[in-house]
Amino acid sequence: MPRFLLVFLSIEAILQETTIYRRRQRLRATKNGLDLEGAYGATLGRIKAQGGDKARLGMAALMWISHSRRPLQADELCYAIATQIGSNDLDSDDIPAISTLLGCCQGLVTMEKGTLTIRLIHFTLQEYLCTHPDLFDRAHSTMAETCLTYLNFQYIKDPSSGPSPDLQDTPFLEYSSLYWGIHMRMGTSDRAKTLAVQLLDQFDGHISAKSLWKSINGGFPRYYKCPVVKPFSALHCISYFGIADVADTLMNTNRWDVNERDSTGMTPLIWAAKYGHEEVVRLLLRQKHIQPDQQDVNFGRTALSWAAGNGYEGVVRLFLEPQFANRGSIGCLGGEAGGAAGGRHVNPDSSCKCGQTPLSWAARNGHERIAELLLGRKDVNPDSSTISGRTPLSLAAEKGCEGAVKLLLERNDVNPAIQDREYGQTPLSWATRNGHEGIVKLLLGREDVNPDIPDTGTGQTPLLQASLGGREGIVKLLLGRKDVNPDSSSIFGRTPLSLAAMKGHEGVVKLLLAREEVNPDSSNTSGETPLILATQNGHVGVAELLRARLSRQPSNQVSA
Repeated sequence: MPRFLLVFLSIEAILQETTIYRRRQRLRATKNGLDLEGAYGATLGRIKAQGGDKARLGMAALMWISHSRRPLQADELCYAIATQIGSNDLDSDDIPAISTLLGCCQGLVTMEKGTLTIRLIHFTLQEYLCTHPDLFDRAHSTMAETCLTYLNFQYIKDPSSGPSPDLQDTPFLEYSSLYWGIHMRMGTSDRAKTLAVQLLDQFDGHISAKSLWKSINGGFPRYYKCPVVKPFSALHCISYFGIADVADTLMNTNRWDVNERDSTGMTPLIWAAKYGHEEVVRLLLRQKHIQPDQQDVNFGRTALSWAAGNGYEGVVRLFLEPQFANRGSIGCLGGEAGGAAGGRHVNPDSSCKCGQTPLSWAARNGHERIAELLLGRKDVNPDSSTISGRTPLSLAAEKGCEGAVKLLLERNDVNPAIQDREYGQTPLSWATRNGHEGIVKLLLGREDVNPDIPDTGTGQTPLLQASLGGREGIVKLLLGRKDVNPDSSSIFGRTPLSLAAMKGHEGVVKLLLAREEVNPDSSNTSGETPLILATQNGHVGVAELLRARLSRQPSNQVSA
């Protein structure tokens, strides 16, 4: 594709020359190795050299296509370019046709016939445009201003006020509603701030609030409901986007309750913390009546819990500052416990509905620095358990977060061998099941870890789990232990060898057959031997290994 594109653009560049001499010069340059970047540069030069308004339309289209947060459809692009920043309404006569825009882009842009999605002709063009930011002046701030201008149009605020039926169509509404804040965060301006405040002053009843909330709310499970339906206010919106300047302006008006929950039970502080908007979190924490330990209704997670789980160290540090130290008076789900003063306290060890603490979330997601911060607190239990009995160590071991596992194993008050209540699995079991060999090594280095303990569900030992998953390196580690039975069986009579044979893990089968105490002809509760399982599942190589071992087995040890 790049070679074809290069030829196409080069031919276009040659044909655009006005004289035979100039075409000959361009052809000579092409023969001398005009690269793709040169071809793009030449084409952009032709776009800028177009007469009339074509240059502006072509460059505007390229800016939107290359900087948009998702692919734009044809009508969205046309409306975006027709929106004049700072105007009061849209002039339908000024909306360019998509064919006009494509022509102004000189072949650099294409439209998918089925979806009408507009795309650059090749991914290398996206790379080229991104490495030449000087092509577009203040791209993101311009896009934010455009989106906000569109949302502030009278016919968007009040569709019945449109001067013609054509203006009832609002193809640019969804994009503007969902992404104006993202563009503004990436490139703000004084005009964008003014337009944002103008929108947010009327946000509660604005159609864009519904559009944004519909998109956000789609990320929550349908079975989660908030007992009290509250609006997604302007303060919720700006905290979600994380634009500190505008958030400060809103909070100074004292029009919004900084602790109000929206229809999913999220407060502005939780939204800001969840997405790591540190400056907005700082502004909210300075508010006199803020209750920083409120939990959202659906999950029961605090702002600290969300920040810890998502890896926002700066935000976590804000919550752990001395003025929010836990004094034993923790705000409950309703945020009223402890009175006015108590509401400003943060419990760094609070648990959500599933029982996970901020440390649990940080450990399971591999945020070592945050886990270290929390472990440095005396009021954080490093061995807390969820409602299913999972500890931070168990969760970190399951997810393969080796750094967090190391931190937790350095603590004397962490039990590395505890079994969870739901499956009876230890941290070693979880690490083995998921193939985290480094963590298995760490746990096997502990004297207080039993490497052969079966779970309470199926009776599988770590070796059985490793054999089932074909974890050859872990099988070697476990077989190197004298306290591991290489021929243990589950409640269904399945041995490590039978499971490896059933799955066709030839390397594991070889390791197990090298052990004399492994019975190659044992039967499970259904009467199936390793050879039968390997043959049934078409694992020819494994079947040959088993037959070779069985041929050496004394006849009195081979089942009939």
